[in-house]
Amino acid sequence: MRTNVGDDEEPFQHDSADLIDWSAAQSVVLPKLRPTLKSISLRLPEPMLNRLCVMANERDIPYQSLIKMILAEHLEKSGGRLVG
Repeated sequence: MRTNVGDDEEPFQHDSADLIDWSAAQSVVLPKLRPTLKSISLRLPEPMLNRLCVMANERDIPYQSLIKMILAEHLEKSGGRLVG
């Protein structure tokens, strides 16, 4: 089988990093990328968890998603500051 690489040449042996002018690079925002999620363990009183499950069921969403929505709303209202 013949490829674009010569028979005696290894593919990917050439590095193009030296050909890029990184001083002209600009930072970009990719808004459609999902943020990285980190798993945590959270202990809640059972009645609170039951109430969250009922609320999530009424909205037809998983209770973990409801918890994230509540936390995000609270953070937005507080201006991103942790409120005691």
